[in-house]
Amino acid sequence: MPWVILVCSGMFEAIWAMALNRIDGLSRPVPILVFLAALTVSMGGLGWALRSVPVGTGYAVWVGVGAATTVTWAMLSGVETFSAVKVMLIVGIIACVIGLKVAS
Repeated sequence: MPWVILVCSGMFEAIWAMALNRIDGLSRPVPILVFLAALTVSMGGLGWALRSVPVGTGYAVWVGVGAATTVTWAMLSGVETFSAVKVMLIVGIIACVIGLKVAS
């Protein structure tokens, strides 16, 4: 269960990162609220998961899932350009995250 919480909290990291991109100098209240809620869930899940998962592995998985999800969403929504190289690198991040789980 800690690994599921860790991966989900990594996905919430992507949500707060995308909301942070839309805050526009703290002038837009909805993205601010989404940012704060997602940040709370993300950090809470990370903290809870780190009670059972080693901190280095847990943090690397959290960041990897968050980064892969953020880039994937940005490409799908048109914020970033799609690139086969980016997709291959995201697959590499996901493979490394799985490798960290297997090695633990």
